[in-house]
Amino acid sequence: MKRTMTVAGQYLAAAFLVALGLSAYGCGDSATVNPEVELSRLTVSPGTLQPGFSAGTTSYRVDLTNNIASVIITAQAAVSGDTVTINGQSTTSRTITLDPAGSTTVVNVVVSESTNNSRTYTVRLVRAGLAGNNSLQSLAVASATLAPAFDANVQSYTVSVANNVGSVNITPTLSDPAATMTVNGQAAVSGQASAIALNGPGSSTTITIIVTAQNGNDKTYLVTVSRGVSANNNLQSLAISQAGLSPSFSAGTVGYTLNVVSAVASVTVTPTLQDTTATMTVNNQSTNSGQARTITLNAAGSSVSSTFINIVVTAQNGTTKAYSVNVMRAALGGNNNLSALSVTPGPLTGFAQNTLNYTVNVASTVTQVNVSATKADATAVMSEDVTAGAGTATGQATIQLGGQGTATVVLIAVTAPNGSSKTYRVTVNRAAPASNNNLSALSVTPGPLAGFAQNTLNYTVNVAADVTSVLVSATKADATAVMSEDVTAGAGTATGQATIQLGGQGTATVVLIAVTAPNGSSKTYRITVNRALPSSNNNLSALTVTPGPLALTFVQNILPYTVNVATGVTSVAVSATKADTNAVISGSLPNSGQANITLGGAGTTTPVSITVTAPNGSSKTYTIDIIRALPAAPSAPASAPDLISADDSCPLLDPPDPTNPDPDGCAPGTSRSDNNTNITTPRFAIPQPGAGLTPNLYVDGNKVGSTFSAGTLQPTSSLSDGPHTITSTVTSTATSLESDKSGGLSVTIDSTAPGGPG
Repeated sequence: MKRTMTVAGQYLAAAFLVALGLSAYGCGDSATVNPEVELSRLTVSPGTLQPGFSAGTTSYRVDLTNNIASVIITAQAAVSGDTVTINGQSTTSRTITLDPAGSTTVVNVVVSESTNNSRTYTVRLVRAGLAGNNSLQSLAVASATLAPAFDANVQSYTVSVANNVGSVNITPTLSDPAATMTVNGQAAVSGQASAIALNGPGSSTTITIIVTAQNGNDKTYLVTVSRGVSANNNLQSLAISQAGLSPSFSAGTVGYTLNVVSAVASVTVTPTLQDTTATMTVNNQSTNSGQARTITLNAAGSSVSSTFINIVVTAQNGTTKAYSVNVMRAALGGNNNLSALSVTPGPLTGFAQNTLNYTVNVASTVTQVNVSATKADATAVMSEDVTAGAGTATGQATIQLGGQGTATVVLIAVTAPNGSSKTYRVTVNRAAPASNNNLSALSVTPGPLAGFAQNTLNYTVNVAADVTSVLVSATKADATAVMSEDVTAGAGTATGQATIQLGGQGTATVVLIAVTAPNGSSKTYRITVNRALPSSNNNLSALTVTPGPLALTFVQNILPYTVNVATGVTSVAVSATKADTNAVISGSLPNSGQANITLGGAGTTTPVSITVTAPNGSSKTYTIDIIRALPAAPSAPASAPDLISADDSCPLLDPPDPTNPDPDGCAPGTSRSDNNTNITTPRFAIPQPGAGLTPNLYVDGNKVGSTFSAGTLQPTSSLSDGPHTITSTVTSTATSLESDKSGGLSVTIDSTAPGGPG
């Protein structure tokens, strides 16, 4: 409520005081009215007042959840100048720390005027208590079924798993996310699986889940996991080092045979269990699943000999299954064949066991060969040039060859275990010296050299003007040939390379490569390298300004350009790309073509020049005028000034008339909103200026001195009586530019009337 008097009340008071011989408008005592003080606004964040705020209601309640530890209370006095305290602190906004969950915090908000009239508003902040939910929402064991089905009120369950299951994943989920829990004493996350190791087969494991509610109450869930006992006494696989197990392995088949040659003295058997909890023996030796056992066979003789391998598997429940393999070792044989024969370098082609004579041709540069022979029966014996005793399958020998153009004979005799023998014969022909004087490859870098062919001897390569040397690489078709002249490579080196220095720009340089074959014949390859004249390209291939862009799209033959940038841009990045990388950039940019250009003040033009000089000395200059815009004035205030109610004077009734309809106590026919005042320096409310803006006051179109405080603008000098038009502007502190005027407010000044004109 505004503490003001009506015009009629003021006139009556004045008349009454005159009758008493006192002045109503002098410096003596004046009549005052002190109605109740009150708030115009009261809020709690977070939270909602119950009931909703009303200035005449002084008691409120706010219900809050238990996780809210503090709130912000904001209060505003209905009358400017009244003071507000929140829990004894003079402020209009204060953070209140709440008492613990389940309790109520009381806050007193007092609004007072200078005459010590006050009103107290009480806000009870009710914080909810801690939750007591200690139940699970769900409980699951991976790949298993709970018995009974999960119910939050059932706390004991059982689960059955196979004997080979060594662990389970259990996933409990809380009904209340604010609760906590442990699984077997370890903190667990709601909805996250915990891996639990199980006791051995045939035993049970208890999993304990304890849920603690927010208020500290516990609930315990128990899951008992029973692990079975296996009766599996099968093999998963049976591997033997020698092929030919008959029949092929099957877990249900227990009897097998294996035929091996007489040279095989032992075999390796590797049995693997289907159930790793079972045990087994191999020929009465305890053996792990997948463990290899070497079995020595009975000796070979004139007839087949047998060796039995017995494998006994015992299941976890004690039942057994016996597997047996009968290994049949052949009698000594008459195999005097070779199963393989090779010559390196060679090759030896068309080998067959019953073919005894072979021919191998080698190059003239080959001085020795390696002969490798493999017996079909490792118990046979090899002699002559390649030797290998019984039990060694393969023999090798290095054979020295005769001179170029001669033949060398290699003999290999094979004697079978029963004494029969045969001899293999290999004739190695060493070629006469070669006549190959060709190149197989020829290149020039930089180049390229195009269209190379062995029998083409003359080539031309064109290079740029800035190339001062080239790398020539030549590869001989016969590595035993010799290269000479500008590129050299002796016999045995396939490829030669040389760096050739070129003549001046516009000249030709000849490179010669002579190739001499092992037999003395030769040929010469000729390369003419033409070095170009300097380039005349003085163009740019690209030009950009950032921020930009160029007013015209860049074209290499257009030289002048402009760029318009905002007033706030103080520098730009200019990037220029040369069409010929050997050209040189100068002027405003370095040769790299990249530079940051500092601009002049707002409203000025900064010139940039870019001169491009071609390798041959010709040049052209590109120019860019970078125009920086002038700053813009700020926008006019959004609304006209408004005479504040406190300065919009009116005659008040004194004493007050309770039947007066005007809420401010103004005499009939006057009000606090008619923009008539007897104050010669009245205050005007204006829109809050933005950051960096200063408000200005205009009276009848003329700027006057003023002060600005708390959203109001006030002239520093008295205004004359009579009507005036009030407007305002704002000035930017950064640019000193002033906005247009706001809309106008019509105000009448009458300093002679007791309360101003009505």
